[in-house]
Amino acid sequence: MKRHYSIIAVLALLIAPFSAYAFPAKKGDKACVECHKLDKKEAEAIVKKIVPNGTVAEIKVSPLKSVWQIDVDAGEGKRGSLYLDFSKKFLIAGQIVPVESIGKQPPARKVDVSRIPLDDAFILGMATAKKKVIVFTDPDCHYCRQLHTIMKQVTAKRDDIAFALIMHPLPMHKDSPKKAQTIICTKSLDILDDAFSGKPVPEPSATCTADAVERSKALAKSLDFSGTPTLVRDDGVVLSGYLPEDKLLEWIDKKQ
Repeated sequence: MKRHYSIIAVLALLIAPFSAYAFPAKKGDKACVECHKLDKKEAEAIVKKIVPNGTVAEIKVSPLKSVWQIDVDAGEGKRGSLYLDFSKKFLIAGQIVPVESIGKQPPARKVDVSRIPLDDAFILGMATAKKKVIVFTDPDCHYCRQLHTIMKQVTAKRDDIAFALIMHPLPMHKDSPKKAQTIICTKSLDILDDAFSGKPVPEPSATCTADAVERSKALAKSLDFSGTPTLVRDDGVVLSGYLPEDKLLEWIDKKQ
């Protein structure tokens, strides 16, 4: 029973995105990793003891030095960081927060929107909308399905907002790649809605290749997007996870 509660506690901590507080790499980090090693396989073996579905997105030296920061994706939009000391005997679950930042709003994560091609994207809403939000999504992701309903509600009320959906099937969803492939190839709103409603989706046709899906996965990786849904506002501000309709509209309209 105690182990059950510890897993729930860690998953709760993993709901926060990695980038709540960003720390630049220091020159001394290189010296640390020359003497101490932690590979992905070893890290995942440790992580899975308390987060069975967890996968390791990245390993780096934490701001504390002598401590590894293990960025973990627990699936369904839950992700965050665990910390392991160099002796590999102690695991810390929680955030490392610089004292000077306490009480301050952490800086928003931003990406260069020009790095995100939309050739393979599915546009939900008016193509001429002034405000476009890019959404990396997965048809078998529970939170993506909730967001899909919210996005349809938003576009039904606001013709100045559109969403560019980029299919990013996650590794733990074995049927997602084919569903994403069919969505991209057909560009069918009905098939898109069926997929995000949990209904059966046709198999990709013989002429429908997986190239676009692979391009989208590579794009997400290049941007360090490991979970879904991940939203990018047209000014490059990133939002991990989903918001209810009113909060989503506030976020979209709050262009910096």
